[in-house]
Amino acid sequence: MNIGMIRAAQKRLEGHVRRTPLLNSPFLDEIAGRRVWVKPECLQHTGSFKFRGGWSAVSALDPEVRKRGVIAFSSGNHAQGVALAAARHGVPAVIIMPSDAPRMKIENTRALGAEVVLYDRANEDRDAIGARISAERGLTLIKPFDEPEVIAGQGTCGLEIAEQARLEGISRADVVVCCGGGGFASGIALALEAEAPGLRVRPAEPEGFDDMARSLVSGAIKRNDQLSGSLCDAIITPQPGEITFPLLSRLAGPGLVVTEDEALHAMALAFARLKLVAEPGGAVALAAALFHGDEIEGDDVIATISGGNVDADVFTMALSRHSA
Repeated sequence: MNIGMIRAAQKRLEGHVRRTPLLNSPFLDEIAGRRVWVKPECLQHTGSFKFRGGWSAVSALDPEVRKRGVIAFSSGNHAQGVALAAARHGVPAVIIMPSDAPRMKIENTRALGAEVVLYDRANEDRDAIGARISAERGLTLIKPFDEPEVIAGQGTCGLEIAEQARLEGISRADVVVCCGGGGFASGIALALEAEAPGLRVRPAEPEGFDDMARSLVSGAIKRNDQLSGSLCDAIITPQPGEITFPLLSRLAGPGLVVTEDEALHAMALAFARLKLVAEPGGAVALAAALFHGDEIEGDDVIATISGGNVDADVFTMALSRHSA
């Protein structure tokens, strides 16, 4: 992985990806005790940053390889990103999804034209399922985070953050990034290293699924004890990636861990103050920025909202539990 791959991905994404804004609210600043800037990738195509990596990976394939089709595994956001990228390239896509993924994500993936294969997240190995189907059908596997071209696509968000921060006069800040396997965080970290070295990535995770935070402390990859049971399903992974962990070990600050209720509270505040719809996993970085200020340095903090694909009942619960 290198900055050249991210810049090449940016060129391939031009005209296909949305450039999301950098938003600010004085109400959120007051809660956090510093200026809070929000990068809302919930406004991206398919409702999450994952379209960046999906388009980057599909567009980078040799045309003869690409036309045979692609396969991916995901709880929903990577699924939709790859499905849309494949559809726009006119190639088939098979997506392996956990059976407990939000129904909206499963239905949206099918609506984008992909074939969906469901599996039991707790008892079945999605990597093994993906490898088997890929071999049987001659499909190219696009991993959700430990894949160079996927990381390169996610890194284009970091290039945007660097430019937007310069325009706002921000030269030093923690950039809090929602983190599962680390593809988004490591891509952004690589981009910032080159374009805004005063900005430091801080991975944010839900309590009980903080494998990246624990791995960064120990200096070795640590697994989660469980693989399901959180509303923050979008960023639940078994462990950090073999590519992403070394990158974040070198470039990121300590991980931040938030409770599920803090993520729901951040969802309600994003809606009330920025008119944004966030899913629980997509709101963990904002929750860390708002409620864990004693662990953050500087007068500014930048937080990603990584996705907004939330079922109506969960969104309603967040609003009712934390109404203004």
